[in-house]
Amino acid sequence: MTGSAHTLTLLRDPQLLASRLGEIPPEPGVYLMRDGSDRIIYIGKSRKLRSRVRSYFRESQRLSERIATMVKQVTEIEFIVTDTEAEALALEANLIKQHQPYFNVLLKDDKKYPYVCITWSEDYPRIFITRKRQLGKAKDKYYGPYTDSRLLREVLHLCKRIFPLRQRRQPLFKERPCLNYDLGRCLGVCQKLVSPEEYRQIVQKVVMVFQGRTQELMQILTAQMQQAAENLDFEVAAKIRDRIAGLNSLNAEQKVSLPDDTVSRDAIALAVGAEHTYIQLFQIRAGKLVGRLGFVANSHAEPGAILQRVLEEHYQTADAVEIPTEILVQHELPQGEMLAEVLTQRKTRKVNILSPQRQTKAELIEMVERNAEYELQRMQKLSDRNQQSMEDLATILDLPELPHRIEGYDISHIQGSNAVASQVVFIDGLPAKQYYRHYKIKNPTVTIGHSDDFASLEEVIQRRFRKYVEDPQLQRLGNPDWPDLVMIDGGKGQLSSVVAVLQDMNLLDDLRVVSLAKKREEIFLPGESQPLTTDAEQPGVQLLRRLRDEAHRFAVSFHRQQRSQKLKRSRLDEIPGLGHHRQKQLLAHFRSLDYIRQATPKQLAEVSGIGQRLAQEIYDYFHV
Repeated sequence: MTGSAHTLTLLRDPQLLASRLGEIPPEPGVYLMRDGSDRIIYIGKSRKLRSRVRSYFRESQRLSERIATMVKQVTEIEFIVTDTEAEALALEANLIKQHQPYFNVLLKDDKKYPYVCITWSEDYPRIFITRKRQLGKAKDKYYGPYTDSRLLREVLHLCKRIFPLRQRRQPLFKERPCLNYDLGRCLGVCQKLVSPEEYRQIVQKVVMVFQGRTQELMQILTAQMQQAAENLDFEVAAKIRDRIAGLNSLNAEQKVSLPDDTVSRDAIALAVGAEHTYIQLFQIRAGKLVGRLGFVANSHAEPGAILQRVLEEHYQTADAVEIPTEILVQHELPQGEMLAEVLTQRKTRKVNILSPQRQTKAELIEMVERNAEYELQRMQKLSDRNQQSMEDLATILDLPELPHRIEGYDISHIQGSNAVASQVVFIDGLPAKQYYRHYKIKNPTVTIGHSDDFASLEEVIQRRFRKYVEDPQLQRLGNPDWPDLVMIDGGKGQLSSVVAVLQDMNLLDDLRVVSLAKKREEIFLPGESQPLTTDAEQPGVQLLRRLRDEAHRFAVSFHRQQRSQKLKRSRLDEIPGLGHHRQKQLLAHFRSLDYIRQATPKQLAEVSGIGQRLAQEIYDYFHV
């Protein structure tokens, strides 16, 4: 069912509200609520859509402050009927990921905790640590997020010592394997000396470590070792023996014994702060603590609802073998029975969700809760420092509110060559790298030997904010994309050029801009000839310095990358008949100038667009 935006909210139009509620069937499914701008602001699921949606609009229903605020904005309700509750759960999760409704997003993707990614989408999967969970490729698998990044790196390092895994993303040499192959740490993936099927079987064993199935893996390896010994293949048996010894070492480092516990179970608890809630999930397998995962959520929902959302998202992408038979929760889940039924169907074994009140299980929940409390306290100290910095900066600049989003800009070049710019973003005083952006300067007057930082900054600011000029209806204040403060790396001249372009765009009234000069760490305001009177070491100035240094680092790293690529192409520019497009194809195929230099005419001719004649000319250029 679909509907159009309605100018009045449903609460203010009882007739329309009654009509909409009467259309909703008493079947399982998903409901979507829209606001006056036709944006989806909330998505939910229920085994009985009619009664669930109606509960939002009953005067007797006690709603949380967050949900009550949401209901006041609803102008339209849509629904999608499903056959089962399990389908509703899966559909809700997919729709939330797709639309990111404001009142649904409890879990924060703030890059706080790392994940392990295994790229099953590739013939030879890579295993690496990342702080950004992207499910762009459905076959790739993520494990985590892990609370102890140091221990996670040690575990991954040990796995790469135990198993002959792919060590590099790109080959070091074109026609031969690297030293890792000679040391037995890799099977020659770069030269395809091992088949994808055989290699993926090895990766499957590593997966068992991150699934908490280390004991099961050791049993499999022990059986394989005994079989190899019986077949008198003692070299293979010795390699397997060494892997078992490595896994024993991993167990000693990774696990903590829990008494009187043999059941596979997860235990989850949280600690609530003023703004954020910290959640810990302990994974216990065969009486051992094999994993400790961490999540961060907004504190605008009931504890049980937060735990429900965390568990739903955590198990959404988990394999059936990773789902435990028992889940212990600190608070009752609002839809715990439905989640248990869904997990039971996926595991094909009974899954119980319990809220223990006494004895060993309650003590386990208390231990998980204590760990969540410690994490909350630790992060609260960091938050307090950031809060102090933002309060001091607001005082220095006479801002009406604390600067939630601060953007920093810098230009990098060498005498005008390869000029680039950076945009870095701090949210609540911390780097938010998901919002960072690079710019290549396109101004034709910025060339080798002629740099113009003023013109470069004008171009970058125009490109960053032009969408607000092209669409005057686009909201500025209150928009998460709109900065509370913009900082330019430089002095009065750089600031004046930015102010001029913002005035031309009619954006200056809603945008606060300052600059920070390097020499004396002086802050300049638009229209002021003298810098503000500040101390370089006071918290607010230090926050701007961190932002400025990060913008500089990000700009310089991008400039070096562009300069390196241009140096590669500069040699290729000297080859007649080799245009820019063919240069890109060559570099994409061989990945470095050295590989191109070492290639034979036959290998060069294999590149799309490079014929035999041009291949010979390229070869002659490097060898004649």
